[in-house]
Amino acid sequence: MVGRQRVWAGEAPLVLASNSASRQALMAAAGLDIEIAPAEIDERELEALHLAQAKSPESLAAVLAEAKAVAVSGKRLDAYVIGADQTLTVDGRLLHKADSFLAAASTLSALGGRSHTLTSAFAVARGGRALGGDEDSALLRMRPLGPDQIAAYLAFVGPGVLSSVGAYQLEGMGMHLFEKVEGDHSTVLGLPMLKLLTWLRREGLLALR
Repeated sequence: MVGRQRVWAGEAPLVLASNSASRQALMAAAGLDIEIAPAEIDERELEALHLAQAKSPESLAAVLAEAKAVAVSGKRLDAYVIGADQTLTVDGRLLHKADSFLAAASTLSALGGRSHTLTSAFAVARGGRALGGDEDSALLRMRPLGPDQIAAYLAFVGPGVLSSVGAYQLEGMGMHLFEKVEGDHSTVLGLPMLKLLTWLRREGLLALR
């Protein structure tokens, strides 16, 4: 029997600066063996600074991804560290995770019958320095939702609605909310894998060329 070959060809460990189960699953599905080291940054402070400089909400994901990668890389100088982030914008306005069922219902009411954009970004750092990164966007249209439909969805999903921006997870019960999704599935899940793999391959860090 032929043993399992490693896809990661870097001479140093590969670290994911995220606790996201979806991102970890995407990395595992691509055959990448990773270590987990969540980043500790003040996302809201960086967001406020970003917007105060009149920069677009959609470009915030890349800023946060790089901040996470660099923060963890400063502690893991030997490793290649991947930071990732995702933003949801509707009509140029950023939405955040709901902190209550009432807030989740309000979010779903605002998104129902409309299209919104998910922008996912990654950054790679080593030795406390950013090496590069990229981003990708997906356009999602939610079906019209009335108060009874929203209440039924919240009852089915439970506290899980508080774990994701937009109060849904498309890979789970959230798929019931949508009419159309345009974009790469991994981008919707929070890590643009096709662009990440392209970057790693270009740098000679993957066994699959």
